[in-house]
Amino acid sequence: FLGANFVVTFQERPGDAFEPVRERIRLGKGTLRGAGPDYLAYALIDAGIDSAFPVLEQCGEHLDSLEDEVVERPRHGAVAAIHAVKRDLLTLRRGVWPLREMLGTLSREPSPLVRAETRLFLRDCNDHAVQILELVETYREISSGLLDIYLSSISNRMNEIMKVLTIIATIF
Repeated sequence: FLGANFVVTFQERPGDAFEPVRERIRLGKGTLRGAGPDYLAYALIDAGIDSAFPVLEQCGEHLDSLEDEVVERPRHGAVAAIHAVKRDLLTLRRGVWPLREMLGTLSREPSPLVRAETRLFLRDCNDHAVQILELVETYREISSGLLDIYLSSISNRMNEIMKVLTIIATIF
């Protein structure tokens, strides 16, 4: 929550992305202490957005390993793993989508709570939120493609088994 002279945040779960901001405040680095509540809100939003990039990087690495597994040795558990990644990506998308909308509004429309200088920084945050959403959509498409590859691999393996069984049945 952003007000004229305050910013209120809350933390649902242990572990947070706000520690670098708290550290900057403690050390008095940069303009964070004297810039006002709008800049503090920007710094907190930026820290939250930046924390999504490592999560996306892990999802991308996991999808790469799943791709290798699905192509080389498809197993039944791969489908569950792919669906788990898709579910995580959907959760991330649900969290970032409203943030992108809010950032777009704050960066475009004048507000008595947000100075013009801070709106420039919020535009940068908005760009990062859009970039995150694009990565999420790309990874979701990749995971859908992996499901298709898995199904094709299983179908090909079944066709090979059917050929062998047909040859054996013909011989008998």
